[in-house]
Amino acid sequence: MVIGTLRIELHLFDNHSLKGKRKVVKSIVDKVKNKYNVSIAEVGSNDKWQKIELGVSAVGNDRRHIDSSLTHLLAFIDSLCLAQFADSEMEIFSL
Repeated sequence: MVIGTLRIELHLFDNHSLKGKRKVVKSIVDKVKNKYNVSIAEVGSNDKWQKIELGVSAVGNDRRHIDSSLTHLLAFIDSLCLAQFADSEMEIFSL
């Protein structure tokens, strides 16, 4: 079993409220869930209206497939142009 995790940090520069941030987070999460077979959630900076931290996890049996899926997912989120990409950290574990 192979488990892939991805932590993504995004910034919202034109946002001025938590309500606006929640709208962007919900949009990103819904679009990712519709396109990819992964778990995704906001995992940090819940009270900061200009910063989004998302956590993504995927499980499979092929390390290359998990790596490819998470890399494509990262590019997909960046292509949405809903927030500016700031940082990411990917880890893949084999059990």
